[in-house]
Amino acid sequence: MSALRRLSLSGLATATAIAGVGVSTAESAPPPEPARISDVQQAARAIQGMTLEEKVGQLFVLFAYGPDAHKPDTRNTTLYGVPTPAEVVAKYKPGGWIYFNGRGNVESPTQLATYSNQLQTAAINTGLHVPMMIATDQEQGVVVRIGPPATQFGGNMAHGATRNTADARTAAAITGRELKAMGIRQDYAPVADVNVNALNPVIGVRSFSSDPQLVSDMTVAQVQGYQRDAGIMATAKHFPGHGDTRDDSHTALPTINHTLEQWNTIDAPPFKAAIKAGIDSIMTAHIVVPSLDPSGDPATLSKPILTGVLRQQLGFKGLIITDGLEMAAVRQQYGDAEVAVRAIEAGVDQLLLPPAPDVQFNAVLDAVRSGRISEQRINESLLRILLMKLKNGVLFTPFVDPAKVATTVGTPASLATAQTIVDKSVTLVKNNANVVPLNADPRKILVTGWGVSTTQALAASLTKRGATTTVAQTGAAPSDAAIADAVAKAQLNDVTVVITQKAWDTTVTDKLAKQQKLVKDLLATGKTVIVVAVRDPYDIAYFDAAPTYLATYGYAAVSMESLAKVIYGETKPTGKLPVDIPVAGQPDTALYPFGHGLTW
Repeated sequence: MSALRRLSLSGLATATAIAGVGVSTAESAPPPEPARISDVQQAARAIQGMTLEEKVGQLFVLFAYGPDAHKPDTRNTTLYGVPTPAEVVAKYKPGGWIYFNGRGNVESPTQLATYSNQLQTAAINTGLHVPMMIATDQEQGVVVRIGPPATQFGGNMAHGATRNTADARTAAAITGRELKAMGIRQDYAPVADVNVNALNPVIGVRSFSSDPQLVSDMTVAQVQGYQRDAGIMATAKHFPGHGDTRDDSHTALPTINHTLEQWNTIDAPPFKAAIKAGIDSIMTAHIVVPSLDPSGDPATLSKPILTGVLRQQLGFKGLIITDGLEMAAVRQQYGDAEVAVRAIEAGVDQLLLPPAPDVQFNAVLDAVRSGRISEQRINESLLRILLMKLKNGVLFTPFVDPAKVATTVGTPASLATAQTIVDKSVTLVKNNANVVPLNADPRKILVTGWGVSTTQALAASLTKRGATTTVAQTGAAPSDAAIADAVAKAQLNDVTVVITQKAWDTTVTDKLAKQQKLVKDLLATGKTVIVVAVRDPYDIAYFDAAPTYLATYGYAAVSMESLAKVIYGETKPTGKLPVDIPVAGQPDTALYPFGHGLTW
């Protein structure tokens, strides 16, 4: 029996008893405890007993469609050649797995716990007996894979607006504990990018701030919350820094034209701080940074950046994981097979979301068999992966108890803590006519603008406070008819709250024109209008005539409740802008500077 099999099975009986999960193994009783040797020695011995195919499989992080490991889905057959998630695990023996809400994985926290157990059973039953590191992107705020009843927070920029690192750590700890209860042992968070470009289409409020020191402090706080308090892996992303781009790496290959001095001053500090804090994992960015590597290769495929800078210069010893390999930015210059090979050559340990699994798996195998990549290089990554699984308890205790999920996920105490934290983030940017706070008089309020669930959530919070509310949701690119309807409804109400979401976004002309037109037409009514940006705070640059403007940095119900509290004066707005809001078309001129924020 291999050392790794002894390692995983030695804790399996206890884990199985706790979780109440049946596991098929060749033994009727667990083997004796392994000799007390170092983790490195145990992992190294395990590697010796693995085939090349098993080693390479451990470098991949896969997903599958559907909410159950044994439920067939034709989309899995198209992608992997087998219909069920369990069969995907059996075929590739992957080292990691990722959940998505948009791909049918998430129905409820309890269902996810069961699903995690099913996947881990499938991994153990492969014959390799190595549980997977199950992960997800629960950044909070605008990137959330698991919604309510899991506890929701405002996201990174909301934390940046509070300047409160203790709260940021608490949010990460609660998030991490809830993920762990569902069998998820790695969160692809926090985002350590410094958002210095107000026109950044992909980061924005996912960043804590435009200030490198504030981003560093918040990143460290969340690393501590995830790893020390919750006991799961944190992942700082997106190295070497995705905060200054006009392009979205999901659809194009961005270039960051920072000089080496600018990179060291702006982008590097949060990653350096995360490494010093003991971050377990760092995710690469599909971006070109000529000052770090003039070749034109994206960082994900750049040995000078990943090995030269991240490993050698910054001294990072944890896992390097790619951003999704299905993203357009990393697929532009090379074919999928070459991308997988070049990523490993660059220094990557984990290949996330390969869009052509068979092609990329076999490409790595062929690269080793041909001598292009040495097996020792594969072993180096495999050792890091196994050591991280040991550190985080995945090898010994891969299972969770679905019956206990409700005692951890979305508890009243956690929800109350989240609300208190988010309450501190709302930023009052402009209040010329002292419209807010509203007094307690009965009034009719129209809630309009972007977001079906967001407008409904805000209306519900305002209704609780005695308002008679009407909702006229208009979407990201409201039609002329929707705008006219909202304007007509505004005439019949005492106050209108209009919600904007990336109204600045010049990459979508209709969205830019229509959200701005909605706000301007509402302001032209002469009625009382409160404008609220529920994502990036930059929207006001495009309708500065708005006399009352607030930023919430998030659009979940918890943020709308905090907004309602401020509108009615139950709490004072204490958030301060964590970024400059530049004048439209003048990125170097601040309309409202970092640190600005009104109160009463």
